[in-house]
Amino acid sequence: MHHQWLLLAACFWVIFMFMVASKFITLTFKDLDGYSTKQEFLFLTTMPEAGKMPEEKLPEDVKVDVPHETLPLDQPLMYLERLELIRNVCRDEALRNLSHTTVSKFVLDRIFVCDKHKILFCQTPKVGNTQWKKVLIVLNGAFPSIEEIPESVVHDHEKNGLPRLSSFSRAGVQKRLKTYFKFFIVRDPFERLISAFKDKFVHNPRFEPWYRHEIAPGIIRKYRRNRTETRGIQFEDFVRYLGDPNHRWLDLQFGDHIIHWVTYVELCAPCEIKYSVIGHHETLEEDAPYILREAGIDHLVSYPTIPPGITVYNRTKVEHYFLGISKRDIRRLYARFEGDFKLFGYQKPDFLLN
Repeated sequence: MHHQWLLLAACFWVIFMFMVASKFITLTFKDLDGYSTKQEFLFLTTMPEAGKMPEEKLPEDVKVDVPHETLPLDQPLMYLERLELIRNVCRDEALRNLSHTTVSKFVLDRIFVCDKHKILFCQTPKVGNTQWKKVLIVLNGAFPSIEEIPESVVHDHEKNGLPRLSSFSRAGVQKRLKTYFKFFIVRDPFERLISAFKDKFVHNPRFEPWYRHEIAPGIIRKYRRNRTETRGIQFEDFVRYLGDPNHRWLDLQFGDHIIHWVTYVELCAPCEIKYSVIGHHETLEEDAPYILREAGIDHLVSYPTIPPGITVYNRTKVEHYFLGISKRDIRRLYARFEGDFKLFGYQKPDFLLN
């Protein structure tokens, strides 16, 4: 009889512990990083079985739910602090409209894929992206070395062997966002705008005539203050266009050419996609080798030599370009790019605003 009671008590104990554990698992699953059970289950059930699902292209209006990830803990302090800053700014409700975006086809078009080494690179134009694309082209096997890649091929997406993330199925996109090494590079937002203006409107390459013949006249018609002024597009016109809260109607006419001056938020969705490393143009000499090591490819390829002084922030140049532009227009420009300044730790340019 005594043994029967002991056996019965043991059974009750096992059942009780199972109920407690089940409740704990359910709560953990639901509360992990703020994701609901429904969202997690949706992601898990959309993962493809090997060989079962063809990689069909996503429709134009796609919006992808991105699986959440925790921060890596074995990175050097500088890189951890950059990721932690992004997390903190992303939580700031006052900045929500400036820091969050939808992971749409526009974003997925900006992200280049190296399946062989499980790498995703988000393109942020005017921040040395051509060199990173060359690195990925070599890794994907299209050319044996960076030196052998013709300049005309780098941005030719029919020939460079660089697939975009948008070319995969929804499940393929989610799998890669969940498991691949992900990175992009930023620089001071106003310096980047100056670089974009100089490259597209001043030194306008022959193979990109639309900047000078279509985009510049469109900006001048809408934003030139002095209607009798007949010179080509000026930096002041560009600033007024970018700072206009209603700039989007013109952006739509310009199409994807605007990627050279839209925000990092709009390009790469840093609050929605949890990147492995954020590189800074100003510290590229350190960041480039670090990114190659973290991605596990430093023994296969090197980042091209960086000319001395090219990555240093140039306050004098920034002051020169903004000279004579009204405080109102500069403040409106800053209001649009405030999310980029805060997410990536760039100092507010008070010397221009006050």
